[in-house]
Amino acid sequence: MAEQDIKPVEIKLEDFFTRILSVIGKITDKQVGDLLKNNKQTLSVAESVTGGLIASRLTSVPGSSDYFIGGLVCYHTRIKVVQLGVSASLINQHGIVSKETAVAMAEEIRKRFNTDIGLASTGAAGPTPVPPAPVGRVYIALAANNGTEWKELNLQGTRKEIQEKAAQATLGLLWLHLGGDEVIK
Repeated sequence: MAEQDIKPVEIKLEDFFTRILSVIGKITDKQVGDLLKNNKQTLSVAESVTGGLIASRLTSVPGSSDYFIGGLVCYHTRIKVVQLGVSASLINQHGIVSKETAVAMAEEIRKRFNTDIGLASTGAAGPTPVPPAPVGRVYIALAANNGTEWKELNLQGTRKEIQEKAAQATLGLLWLHLGGDEVIK
């Protein structure tokens, strides 16, 4: 019974990674920005595990101020609660590395920065786990007008590699949300 419950999630994750992997090397941060600009969408980010990598990639593109409004690196729990507005009870109940925290981060950054889209990342990059999350467990989320979606990732590699993969996956989630996979086809 438990294995049947897990299979749909595995299929969704495999589909997500298949779609992301199919465009890696074919897209650039500029193309992600172009999609935001063409769709007249604004973006804000709340980063924990990625420590500002997502914002750095987005703002490396000239003209990114047309769509990138800003972000917070909310590495410490206190910043997630006090500055971002994530409920302390939610974090206490579900953990700092959880889908609930990632979703709340994406929704709160979107609301606080008044943007069309809010992105968030939280996770355990290592070398020590963030109990109960093992090293490599990452949650990413995207909040938009039509709702919030999230992904659980189980990444491998060094701390830096996990952070870079998490940033790539988060931008991949944005790319798919904006219909970027249709542009590549």
